[in-house]
Amino acid sequence: MKPKQLTPEAGPSPVRRVPRGDTRRRELVDVAEQVFLERGFANATMQMIASQAGGSKETLYRHFASKEALFAEIVGRKAARISGPESALARAGTTQEALFEFGHGLLTMMTKSDTSSLFRVVVAEAPRSPELAAIFYAHGPGATLERLTDYLRAATRRGDLHCQQPLRAARLFLGAVIAQHHLYSLIGQPPMPVSETEIREHVRAAIAMFLARYGRPPARRRLGQSDSSD
Repeated sequence: MKPKQLTPEAGPSPVRRVPRGDTRRRELVDVAEQVFLERGFANATMQMIASQAGGSKETLYRHFASKEALFAEIVGRKAARISGPESALARAGTTQEALFEFGHGLLTMMTKSDTSSLFRVVVAEAPRSPELAAIFYAHGPGATLERLTDYLRAATRRGDLHCQQPLRAARLFLGAVIAQHHLYSLIGQPPMPVSETEIREHVRAAIAMFLARYGRPPARRRLGQSDSSD
């Protein structure tokens, strides 16, 4: 008699374990972010970060080749939470659901003190270190804009949206969600106090405005108007 084959329901799901090296890398990133926020990028050193993390500078350099690489990891990790491979933009679901989760996560992050402080670090350092500003944009706002643009382009191909110029549409949606809060943080003010209810209402309003323009192909174009005006 053959042994009974186990079905997927017959036993518990396997637990995904994070490799030890990855865990340590995340710990180093968390410590580095705090050091950058407390001391600024220019005044922070790899030795400070290693000491604060309870390790050696050699170990830190095994994970990150430079202070700039560490900063890129911090920014990239924040962006990935909003628009990365495990975000709503990468999952199956309605366009409205994806835009709401994306917008809600983005605005929630923008109204946190650590995010505002990170923006101010970059603004303070940019005149002396333009490469830091370039790293920040490429791994943070730039990556988020690119992923949202790709999502809008794909949604248009599916017929869910009508974004003939998805890059412009992505910029408009991002602006509608965060522009006021972003400006507030850039001028050195503490995060604007925003309740969960206010965040949800703001994002829903931004989506309604966005879908009014891009949610469906127009039934008829006015004389002389073309898709290039999108």
